[in-house]
Amino acid sequence: MAIDWIGFGYAALLLFGGFMGFFRKGSIVSLAAGFTFGLLAAYGALRVSNNPKDIRISLIAALTLSVIMGLRYNRSRKLMPAGLLAVLSISMILKLLTNLLS
Repeated sequence: MAIDWIGFGYAALLLFGGFMGFFRKGSIVSLAAGFTFGLLAAYGALRVSNNPKDIRISLIAALTLSVIMGLRYNRSRKLMPAGLLAVLSISMILKLLTNLLS
């Protein structure tokens, strides 16, 4: 059983980003989204750790975030946090698809 360190790191980044959005700007939406998607990504990373082909949960979280944050970046043209999170989510999607194909 290989641990999906990249997946758990992605989940931790989502949780941390949600907390930072709340503490710096008072955004309850950031806190809720960071908590929800962070836990979803952590659960997905746990599933991938147990079975590298079980990417469904992680893929749903990364796809959803890449679309939402990609649209936010397109509207605002601000790299932080929308652009960065969109790029990280797309990178996570590519990593998951690589797991599936190997």
